[in-house]
Amino acid sequence: MIEGLEIVRHPRARRARLSIDPASGRARLVLPKRAALKQALAWAEEKADWIAEQRALLPSPRPFVPGAVVTVADEPLTIAWTPGRPRTVVRDGAVLSLSGPPETIARRVEAWLKRTALAVLETETAEYAAKAKVSVAYVAVGDAKGRWGSCASSGVIRYSWRLILAPGWVRRATVAHEVAHRVHMNHAPVFHALVEQLYGEDPTPARVWLRTHGAGLHWFGRSS
Repeated sequence: MIEGLEIVRHPRARRARLSIDPASGRARLVLPKRAALKQALAWAEEKADWIAEQRALLPSPRPFVPGAVVTVADEPLTIAWTPGRPRTVVRDGAVLSLSGPPETIARRVEAWLKRTALAVLETETAEYAAKAKVSVAYVAVGDAKGRWGSCASSGVIRYSWRLILAPGWVRRATVAHEVAHRVHMNHAPVFHALVEQLYGEDPTPARVWLRTHGAGLHWFGRSS
């Protein structure tokens, strides 16, 4: 059995299809609704070398450990574990300093990144909302694998906290995109025109960056 294989039956699938999720490294086998599972698994096993080759091309894990450098809102910060310092993560210039149990470093650094992301995204969302003359109920952050942001009809906007690891111009284009949904809950030409108006320039390069490099953001904080 292939390690980490996800099996999905899709009503519109016409044949078996094998792919690798670039954000998680998991192999996914998509099957037609009535396809024979045993035969499909045997076929997937024959593709083991291809799976290994594709996984070898994935980004390397970037664990949150002492000495690791994390670029946060365009500024590289080095994680430093210093005995005798507070357990709480504290930014000191270009250093993220903390003490406490080494086994909880990654969890505490990630929590700090989420808080930082929320604060930055709340500020930028408010700026674009004022420019668009719309209201936003509140801003939240999560860790969705399939999207970088979402806007509900209730006015709640959610972002991936990992946007704080992306270049600022990419993050801001994403914020402009979600705020524009407070005016147009679709992707019609008038919506894209508003995104460009709010952002101040063509947001296409930001979308291209996320398609090309976004999966790599999901490898931060992973040890394997």
